Amino acid sequence: MPRIHVDVPLAAGQPLDLPPGAARHVQVLRLQPGALITLFNGQGGEWTAAVTQIGRSSVQVEVQSHEAVEREIGPQVSIALAMPANDRMDTLVEKAVELGVAAIQPLMSERSVLRLSGERAQRKQAHWQGIAVAACEQSGRNRVPRVAPVMTFSAWLAEQAAQPDTADTTRWLLGFGEAALPLPQRLQPRAPARLKLLSGPEGGLSPAEVEAAQRAGFLPTSLGPAVLRADTAPLAALAAVALAGGMAAGVAPAPAG
Repeated sequence: MPRIHVDVPLAAGQPLDLPPGAARHVQVLRLQPGALITLFNGQGGEWTAAVTQIGRSSVQVEVQSHEAVEREIGPQVSIALAMPANDRMDTLVEKAVELGVAAIQPLMSERSVLRLSGERAQRKQAHWQGIAVAACEQSGRNRVPRVAPVMTFSAWLAEQAAQPDTADTTRWLLGFGEAALPLPQRLQPRAPARLKLLSGPEGGLSPAEVEAAQRAGFLPTSLGPAVLRADTAPLAALAAVALAGGMAAGVAPAPAG
């Protein structure tokens, strides 16, 4: 059954004119009146709906039953990363959502290749948010992670230093060095309930940025001896945390599809 995200309130028995993007989705799939689809709005669970009318540019459905199903991983992991160049950020957002990320914060650090500001940064944020929605539709997630506006590393870190986390939140800085503890050890005796992952750009964070991050409470965490790409490192860490959290909760991995 096709899964479609709609950013509107939903209720059983409700006739609903689908928003333009969702309506186009139905039309591209060439669905006919009577076809069933799954709707979700990010507020929890999902709804079955039946297509009732299809016009040239509009689609109406009738919302039916609600299923309070959640497919989130145990830990709530947010990623702050210096944006990789080219289309690598698109793929990173897609895969991070599939792996269960709760939020994504794009950053510009001293050594960042990709630099965005103004209207261009806003367009990119909207583009990445759309990728996050599409990844939720594909993967079965019912809560759409937020892709935050682009910030400079220094501005974002200043916010983190000024805002204390809850007692169950841990901060990790992905990287190398003698102070970096291997990620498997960070996951002992269990995966953190809430985690903020900070990852650098292609050339790595500068020494000053690393020092500032550690002062803000980010613990140096190593992913092993291999040098991973800027778009690979956060995904590897996220996958490890998701697996550890799922195993601790006794959650079986979902079949690929």
